[in-house]
Amino acid sequence: IFFYLQGLVTEFQDTDSEEAKEQVLANLANFAYDPSNMEALRLLQITELFLDVLTEENENFVEFGIGGLCNLSMERESRDQILQSGGVPLVISCLSSNRDETVLSAITTLMNLTTAASRAETTDGAVVQCMLRFSLTQNPRLRNLASVFLQDYCTQQQVDRAQEEMQGQSQSAVGIPLPKD
Repeated sequence: IFFYLQGLVTEFQDTDSEEAKEQVLANLANFAYDPSNMEALRLLQITELFLDVLTEENENFVEFGIGGLCNLSMERESRDQILQSGGVPLVISCLSSNRDETVLSAITTLMNLTTAASRAETTDGAVVQCMLRFSLTQNPRLRNLASVFLQDYCTQQQVDRAQEEMQGQSQSAVGIPLPKD
């Protein structure tokens, strides 16, 4: 499997075709779902590749990248690698996507990345405001996931503070638009 994954990484690096790169990212994200692939994915620095594509203009790159990180972040070593690589701000930036799947993967990734040491960053005030806003949306998947985040990952004080800060603001939490349903 290592050599197959290595071939995918090489293809991603060597091709100029956006479509081919999207296909490779989608495949790598799927391989990241299987714990038996973690060692090979780590050796090939797939975490870094996924983090790198989060800043791309191509929304498919971002969607597959955050999807891959979401899958990787379920495993402790990969989670720690994402945290050590400064991945939290990149994941948070995905909350502003107008694609549901990207936002849902970003929220789930933030949940997976939350540890005693990272909690202050993953449940930052702007994130809590964003989750409050998502918890009011018509989209049931987004609403429910944001509600779980608020209940299970945030203190009541954080939620209260975010609600106070949102009073008097228009309903655009920190400039983050809601995804289009």
